Amino acid sequence: MARTLDMKSIMYVNLFEKVTRIKIQHCFLYNSIIIFVVPRELMSRAIGEDGKNVKRLSEILQKKVKIVPAPMGRGDIERFILAIVHPVKFKNIELRDDKIIINAGMQSKAALIGRNKARLNEMKNILEEYFGIKELRIA
Repeated sequence: MARTLDMKSIMYVNLFEKVTRIKIQHCFLYNSIIIFVVPRELMSRAIGEDGKNVKRLSEILQKKVKIVPAPMGRGDIERFILAIVHPVKFKNIELRDDKIIINAGMQSKAALIGRNKARLNEMKNILEEYFGIKELRIA
């Protein structure tokens, strides 16, 4: 899928590459956290020793930063979503064609939907960009 970057995202990607010396293609915002998508084999190098790269990026950007491994196709959807929403837990994910249903408890459901469905809409956009998923429901 084609992923779009605005000027702010390009700035974040460039800063990430300067700090970590790792070339990445994409980053996005979820729940006011900047999430960088890194190839799985470069995760430890991206995080740095004792998380120094994450701390440095967080200090420079004055925002929380998270680094997640890039998904390896549709079979990796559950792991990708879990990495993004961590520490929020959910029971399981059902994938039907272009529709995903996330089963979660009451507390997790509220955390996944967010106020005015903000987090739900952010997750829909992320899943559409990465996997072409058209519909997301949280049950």
